[in-house]
Amino acid sequence: MEDAYVVDAVRTPLGKRGGSFRDTHPQDLAAEPLRALEVRNGFDGADDVEDVIYGCVTPVGEQGLDVGRIAPMVAGWGEDVPGVQLNRMCGSGQQAVNFAAGQIRGGMHDVLVAGGVEHMTRVPMASDAASDERSYADPANVTETYFEHFDELTSQGEGAERIADEWGLAREAADRIAVDSQRRWGEAADAGKYDDRVVPVETEVDGEPVTVERDEHPRPETDRETLGELPLVFREEGEGVVHAGNSSGIVDGAAALLVASGSACEARGWEPSVRIVDTHVVGVDPKTMLTGPIPATEEILAQNDLTVADVDRFEVNEAFAPVVQAWLAETGADWDRTNVWGGAIAHGHPLGATGAVLLGKLAAQLEDCGGRYGLCTMCIGFGQGVATLVERV
Repeated sequence: MEDAYVVDAVRTPLGKRGGSFRDTHPQDLAAEPLRALEVRNGFDGADDVEDVIYGCVTPVGEQGLDVGRIAPMVAGWGEDVPGVQLNRMCGSGQQAVNFAAGQIRGGMHDVLVAGGVEHMTRVPMASDAASDERSYADPANVTETYFEHFDELTSQGEGAERIADEWGLAREAADRIAVDSQRRWGEAADAGKYDDRVVPVETEVDGEPVTVERDEHPRPETDRETLGELPLVFREEGEGVVHAGNSSGIVDGAAALLVASGSACEARGWEPSVRIVDTHVVGVDPKTMLTGPIPATEEILAQNDLTVADVDRFEVNEAFAPVVQAWLAETGADWDRTNVWGGAIAHGHPLGATGAVLLGKLAAQLEDCGGRYGLCTMCIGFGQGVATLVERV
């Protein structure tokens, strides 16, 4: 069995909603990391890449028609490179990489590109849902539905609030996570930690050419006093903890990883950054919804005879601060080794791309600290969790 390696990982800057990418087509945004990988690693996309696997959570409208196939054609790779779009909701970009690793480890492919795209400005979240979710239960159309098994459809925000209830998490503690995320992103950005992984994008805004080089959502000056003044989003004041400042940002972006077998790396002279050791996915309560990272982490570590103490860096998607807080409490992991360059509360959460963003960041962090193992995990809508364990080469 071949090992699967991450040779390189890049992403676009993450543009705030209605920001510098508002006039950029999602297909163009999706193509940017592909072009960058080709230039950086000296391959010919048309000849060397066997498939492109792209996550996209809202694959409708401008992101429809299999954006995973369209992106390599827009990137100039010609008609011979196939592509597929997948949707495991917020875990889509990470699942794309995990599927690529499985294909390579199974000996079916040698060189793949995996990642994702989400343009949340031009294709708003939940654009693929029915206007009334209970229309899915129309007996004229279906015989069995979600609502025959679960009598309540909660929002992810309410799921985060229920996590806060179950673990006894206070708003002040959630806000500390948010402040740390913003501060860490600022320190990492100022130290140039993102420079080699974020590729500038030349585009237009209102007909004028611009070059986007830096994430637009972060507010590194954020403090607890400011967050304390923000209104709750999903519950009445005094009855919850979740607000805009301790939740992930709505942004536009794309990310991609070059994933290859050991023999392909040797043949092409590529020096990979990490080996993909194992991948895992779980299902959890769809009402609480966001606890998946807990069993995903525990099970993948157990499968590989490791403990949290063996892992040098963790990336846990900051969909909402209580998700990270509960994960820390249950796993016993150290916050000082988690999301050390800031997370989605700071840089944002471009749904289908985020998993690829985090995995690329994780590989860079292991190189930076000289650590051995890294683990990336994400919560997912309707109650799932995904995990990827990597080892620095």
